[in-house]
Amino acid sequence: MIVIIDIKEIRQNINQVKRRLKGRNGDFDSKLDELEQIDIKRRKLINEAGDMKAEQNTASKSIPILKKEKKDISEIMAKMKTISEDISKLDSEIADIEKHQLEILLSIPNIPHESVPIGKDDTDNVEIRRWGEPKKADFEIKPHWEIGKDLDILDFERAAKITGSRFCFSKNLGAKLERAIISFFLDTHSQNGYSELFPPFIVNRASMTGTGQLPKFEEDMFKLENTNYFMIPTAEVPVTNMYRNEILDEDRLPLKHCAYSACFRAEAGSAGRDTRGLIRMHQFNKVELVKFCKPENSYKELETLTNDAERVLKLLELPYRVVCLSTGDLSFSSAKTYDIEVWMPSYGRYVEISSCSNFESYQANRMSVRYKNSAKDKTQLVHTLNGSGVAVGRTVAAILENYQTKEGRVVIPEVLRKYMNDVNII
Repeated sequence: MIVIIDIKEIRQNINQVKRRLKGRNGDFDSKLDELEQIDIKRRKLINEAGDMKAEQNTASKSIPILKKEKKDISEIMAKMKTISEDISKLDSEIADIEKHQLEILLSIPNIPHESVPIGKDDTDNVEIRRWGEPKKADFEIKPHWEIGKDLDILDFERAAKITGSRFCFSKNLGAKLERAIISFFLDTHSQNGYSELFPPFIVNRASMTGTGQLPKFEEDMFKLENTNYFMIPTAEVPVTNMYRNEILDEDRLPLKHCAYSACFRAEAGSAGRDTRGLIRMHQFNKVELVKFCKPENSYKELETLTNDAERVLKLLELPYRVVCLSTGDLSFSSAKTYDIEVWMPSYGRYVEISSCSNFESYQANRMSVRYKNSAKDKTQLVHTLNGSGVAVGRTVAAILENYQTKEGRVVIPEVLRKYMNDVNII
């Protein structure tokens, strides 16, 4: 497997790599220094093994000639045996070094883009724009979990009984609303040039490693016991891995896919955060947008990807804002991320409903996804991007709060009514 940061970049620009990783939460200087020393030792051993193999090849070619001339080859054969044993030892040592090198490389996050604001956490994120006006009601807006229970469309208690906390039954018109939102998202993105996929909800370890969930975040994943399979945390994983170890034709780029999936997350590190309602569930629905493009176009594609995710919120007439994440809040694999946050009246604040990220060549390097124009051209790594287009459960929550009436009902957004047999209110 080819992985993440090219070792040549560390070799040639280690101080620049260190500088650009400074804003990440963690000290990566020592890891980079260790990688540099490992690289020096590895290259030295490879050269030694190469010299020995060259000597071995020369001797191998001379043996038939010496035999034909009926000359004594015992000394050469003894030397060949020694060389062969030495090569075997060096190859084993190189393999151990490369395994350790890979372990370190897999633990280093992507390098933030120069335009990403420096910061320690989400308090340093930078607001880019807002759309729509937050609702000002002349009555107290109920949290979505309360109105959902009152209308008999959300049932957290029975879900907890059959599974556990952070699961929910959508019922009656609530179930229809969930399905309507999924169909609306897929139709909208398909009409906007995204090819629709319905991916597997279970993937192997290689797929989770390719997109960067493993090995660092294994505790946040649901692993199937006695297998090497994982429940997907997002459709990003199967869709991006579709082209793992493939060479794409340049003419096909950019590739744009949208995909619905259920998503499964252990949320191991989120104790106490948004534990009520639909905001932070162990199982939830989401429509994902994924792009594969040429490197020179990836930041333009990030802007259009973000606009595409915003489009569905505009059509739903849900107020939102877009923020650029700081280096301290950036996800492990991302080089730059915009979060789209929808207004939640009961929270009195904006809540993330989509993350749109450019991973540059980070994922493509781990997965070996390349492109070229013709058989004669040298292959290059693609850039990968993805974004939630958007999270379905959080959209339900936003609708239940933003479209709530004084009478304790919920108006269905106009664009969804055709998906709900023209029901206009719950």
